[in-house]
This record gives sequence, structure tokens and C-alpha cells, in this order.
Amino acid sequence: MIKVIYLFLKQRILLAIICAYVIAQGIKIIIPIIKERKIKLHRFIEPGGMPSSHSAVAMALLTGVGIKEGIRSTFFIITLIFALVTIYEAIGVRRAVGEQAELLNEILSHLSYKKSIKPRLKEKLGHTPLEVITGGIIGCIIALLWMS
Repeated sequence: MIKVIYLFLKQRILLAIICAYVIAQGIKIIIPIIKERKIKLHRFIEPGGMPSSHSAVAMALLTGVGIKEGIRSTFFIITLIFALVTIYEAIGVRRAVGEQAELLNEILSHLSYKKSIKPRLKEKLGHTPLEVITGGIIGCIIALLWMS
């Protein structure tokens, strides 16, 4: 079992992806410290915000596969499609869901029977284009550093 774990963790692409995720999520903790002088450790596991860990992971995978397999490989094309779908989902679908949650929370806050209303819906689910681009850049850089 230890040998399997060792072989699994020896994969440079996997380590680049994990590193890109941890850095992207770690930045989400640092930003509130700088902006608000507050430590918000829960940001490490929450979706949304700057930068996009979805994009960081997808681009680290894409870059790693491109380096290892070549950009003309079938694996690269599959990974490219996966990355594009992931980024589209992060910027489009999840952002729209967050905006709908924001509107629903506003509607619920104006209702008179507030005691029976469930907790507020999570509003920050998706990403702005800048958050996605920043996450993508982080993923590419980490994969380039890790894979070379």
C-alpha cells in the first residue's frame, strides 16, 4: 500500500495540480488578511473568489499534459476540452447560480415571515473573468515550474 501511495505521489502532473490548487486556495485566505485585516481560514475550502482554483487546476493539468505528452496528442486535446468546459462552468453557470442566489436572498429578506426562512443561500459560487484568468495563470506557471 505504501508503494502504491509513493508511486501515486511521484506523478509530477498530480503534484503540480495539487500545488496549484493549494496556492490558489491559499491566496483566498491572504486577500482578506490584506484587505480587511481578518483571518478567514474557511475561505480555503469555499468556492468562488480570487483566484479561481478551478482554472488553476484545469490549466495545471492542461499544461502538464502538454509538456509530457505534447500538444498534438489525443490526451492534450481531451484535457483541453476538459479545461474549457471547467472554465466555462466556473465563469458562466456557477456565476449565474450565485447571482440567482443573491436575488433569492434579497427577496427572502423582504418577506414578513422571516422566522421560517432557511439560512441564506451561498452567493459567491462562480468567478469573474479576472478571477478565472488569474487562476489559469497560476496553474500554468506552477505546472511549468513543476514539470521542468
